[in-house]
Amino acid sequence: MARIDLDLAHAYGPNPRSDEDYALLPLRFTFDDGGAYALLGPSGCGKTTLLNCISGLLRPSQGTVSFDGRDVTGHSPQERNIAQVFQFPVIYDTMTVGQNLAFPLRNRGVPAAQVRERVGQVAEMLDLSAVLDRQASGLSADAKQKISLGRGLVRHDVAAILFDEPLTVIDPHLKWQLRRKLKEIHRQFHLTLIYVTHDQTEALTFADQVVVMSRGKAVQVGTADALFERPAHTFVGHFIGSPGMNFLPARWRDGWIELAGRRYAPPADEAIAQRLQAAGTFKIGVRPEYLRLARPDDGQAVPAVIERAQDIGTYWIAAARLQDEDTGRTGGTDGTEASALLRARLGDEAAALRPGETAWFSVFHRHTCYYVDEELVR
Repeated sequence: MARIDLDLAHAYGPNPRSDEDYALLPLRFTFDDGGAYALLGPSGCGKTTLLNCISGLLRPSQGTVSFDGRDVTGHSPQERNIAQVFQFPVIYDTMTVGQNLAFPLRNRGVPAAQVRERVGQVAEMLDLSAVLDRQASGLSADAKQKISLGRGLVRHDVAAILFDEPLTVIDPHLKWQLRRKLKEIHRQFHLTLIYVTHDQTEALTFADQVVVMSRGKAVQVGTADALFERPAHTFVGHFIGSPGMNFLPARWRDGWIELAGRRYAPPADEAIAQRLQAAGTFKIGVRPEYLRLARPDDGQAVPAVIERAQDIGTYWIAAARLQDEDTGRTGGTDGTEASALLRARLGDEAAALRPGETAWFSVFHRHTCYYVDEELVR
């Protein structure tokens, strides 16, 4: 395995002049030896471009890629000793399952006894032992992708194993099994794994560190807990979570926070309060999981008009609009309807909520975040 250091940017066209010309904005990052990472973001955000720069399938238009301090920017994937698993299975249909798994090792001249031992280990990990002698062409897409995963995992000597949305063709009920297998394999062999996905569940359950990407930029790198509790950017708050974080427009006025025409005490952290005062206008971020129904006399609560309450099965999702104290209108202090929407994840108490009624929600607590120019105030 290898430590991978990136200091690069990439544009597919010549002479990039603005951020919009870059598929991958300037990035400096290190993937530690033996770490499990996920590149997470929507389609077109630069995930696969970054993965291909790491693997050697794409040479970055600017900067360098280093493995263990050695510049490999001009090296091919074979020279970098990379194993890559793609979105769709890449196997040899004319071979058996066992021959497919053994091929990377035999191609490198590994002794036959070691090949058999390693193929047996990987086959057992991926529940392929029973089909080792079967022709690969007759297997399901799920089984073929397991073989593709196995071909990446079978080698001891790789610098890193890269996964480009490898579970796309896998049935949903099998995905969690394969994610669990990959976690077990990582813990057992301490492989350097980099996993590309647009699925937050895959990323957060697989990786120790998640790189959240948007428009060619790495917006935040952190653990699942950090991304959920303290999103560094409003994009991360929107993208992580179901539903995503609520963002409520607010302003600083005469030493108070003004939200929907009402005044609330500023945060106890003096540095945060000073930043909010200097900014004048900002956003309050709070997760639906941390919104609770409150009494009207609760000094930390804000009123909102219920639009709907949906029973999801194990919980309810209530959607409501902020109600301005001065005008009685629903909407944010900046006059925008969308920014004033509240979504709360509640228990059975939400069954009593009715559209058109006013409910009070506790907004200010230790989980509350503040954003200036879309970035978290720390």
